[in-house]
Amino acid sequence: MKALVITGISKVELQDLEIPKYKDDEVLIKVKYCGICGSDLPRALDGGVHSFPIVVGHEFSGQIVEVGEKVKNVKVGDRVTAGALLPCGKCEACQQGRPAMCSDYGFIGSRQNGAMAEYVAVKSQNVVKLPDEVDYKEGAMIEPLTVALHGIQRINIKAGATALVFGAGTIGLLALQCLKAVGAGKVYMVDVVDKKLELAKKLGADDVINSMKVDLNEYLSEHGKPEVVVENSGSPIAQAQCLEIVKKCGSVVYIGTATRDLTLKPETFEKILRGELNITGSWMSYSAPYPGYEWTTAVEYIKEKKIDLKSMITNVYKLEDGLAPFEVMRDREACATKVLFEI
Repeated sequence: MKALVITGISKVELQDLEIPKYKDDEVLIKVKYCGICGSDLPRALDGGVHSFPIVVGHEFSGQIVEVGEKVKNVKVGDRVTAGALLPCGKCEACQQGRPAMCSDYGFIGSRQNGAMAEYVAVKSQNVVKLPDEVDYKEGAMIEPLTVALHGIQRINIKAGATALVFGAGTIGLLALQCLKAVGAGKVYMVDVVDKKLELAKKLGADDVINSMKVDLNEYLSEHGKPEVVVENSGSPIAQAQCLEIVKKCGSVVYIGTATRDLTLKPETFEKILRGELNITGSWMSYSAPYPGYEWTTAVEYIKEKKIDLKSMITNVYKLEDGLAPFEVMRDREACATKVLFEI
């Protein structure tokens, strides 16, 4: 099979590899589309992998072509996506039904070869069927949708609550739509790129704010503080602002991965105490029974047209394009939102 193999820092090769061997509790999937996650960028461009060589890719869709002897939940011909996490099932977190907290997990596209290839082998328990109403492109975007949905579900959102989302990247735009889907009222989107904010408006944001051009504190003093703040940008400025702008007794969920040190002024930290803020983090997108309600809910949201994924697809490449799509994603001028490989 053809596979895009990372062999070194900013070095990828289109290689011929053996089709993966599958175990009796696994299925073999013919990959149709594979998305590039932000976490794949340091893997491909900066050497941020566990080892070389590696095939990355954990956001994918495809069709089952073979099944192991013990597989009962799916069959050859099924159109599917799948969760990439491989929890051990034995540790305390797994026993408590919290697979994302597993202390000895594997991960497709990180700790073992992933889906930027013609075929990938996956445990049958990870597999989620796609209904006819969900196409393969949408199927390859279910994993990031579950990440956003898991984050939103980490906090208790009252019907009609006002929310603000930092970061109009893939997860931020999905968080915006999930907030609307679960019954939030007004939802504001904050970013520093006008083109991304235009897409946020199209996807349902009630107002968009370019924080390089508009003073956020002044804006909220006029329009009212949000009850819920969702942080996706990973910016230390935004991470601190979350605590400063949320309404007293409000909720903040951090989804975006930190890339720099965060220092809080005493008066900012004290907002947590004086406002009795509810603050939580969100990690991945899995629950019990595995892979979790996030996955079945995401499929239903797409099926019912509550979530618009296709408007977020900005680029589609072939494996032969190598590093180009990774470089496009890192290029701020390109404003790429969701980039897919068609395989």
